Amino acid sequence: MGVNLDGALLAIDAGNSKTDVAIVGADGTVLGSARGGGFQPPVAGVEAALDVLAEAVGRAAAPTGRPLEFAHVSACLANADLPVEEAELKAGLDARGWSPSVRVYNDTFAVLRAGLDEPRGVAVVCGAGINCVGMLPDGRTARFPALGKISGDWGGGSGLAEEALWFAARAEDGRGEPTALARTLPAHFGLPTMYALIEALHRGSVAYERRHELTPVLFRTSAGGDAVARSLVRRLAEEVVALSAVALGRLGLLDEEAPVVLGGSVLAARHPELDGLIAELLAVKAPKAVVGVVAAPPVLGAALLALDETAAPPEAAARLRLHYA
Repeated sequence: MGVNLDGALLAIDAGNSKTDVAIVGADGTVLGSARGGGFQPPVAGVEAALDVLAEAVGRAAAPTGRPLEFAHVSACLANADLPVEEAELKAGLDARGWSPSVRVYNDTFAVLRAGLDEPRGVAVVCGAGINCVGMLPDGRTARFPALGKISGDWGGGSGLAEEALWFAARAEDGRGEPTALARTLPAHFGLPTMYALIEALHRGSVAYERRHELTPVLFRTSAGGDAVARSLVRRLAEEVVALSAVALGRLGLLDEEAPVVLGGSVLAARHPELDGLIAELLAVKAPKAVVGVVAAPPVLGAALLALDETAAPPEAAARLRLHYA
């Protein structure tokens, strides 16, 4: 006999590289979970991307022995950057028939909710890219398109690596100021010069995808006192603070104590220099903000959003958090 799924909720956190799914009871008990592949509608198309979700949902539900029918679906999805994209993805999920109640969020909201005791605050996520969202208990949100340079973004692990390469290349050939990055970046790949690294990246002997490995090198070079590397770390801190302050202002939270949670691989790495700069600059722009770092998996945030949507009691959220502790 299968687990009773009456009132069960489906939580999805789907990133570019992986998808996590949780089936959660109305009391916060995790009834099933699974991990699937990356969610990339711009590459695969909406239906093929949703097929990836469906495969993971099916595996999560299989031990329960029940059909895929849920009281609510909370789907935090990568590439849901604009309202029109959220609407397209919601329509696709509606068509799957999993629930008459479906809510689609950008995946940054999962990180935000995972780091909050209540749905009130702001999150900045810096992984491959950078994004910021905020929310209030009454449903109001603050967000940015987060589509890269065309939407005014700066930062993220990929962007930092590109900036570091730019400065290092110009330092080596004399167009720019000297920087130790001209030595530390190629050395990471066992290469003697920036010219050798440029050739390796261009011709593919160092894979394009490996450029993200240079972001930690940038932080180590900055910690060693290099002025150019330090300027890039400071600029990232300024960007994190600018996003946070604008989002807090949009939600009317600048003048009251409110959490600012940091997530993503770059911010979760807890680089002391970056952490210190963020705290210093945020104290000026948003002195009442309380900074924290999200350690919990984002699927927890998606599940908490589902509990919020169904007005579950506080004990349900506590039980859910305990599962992911």
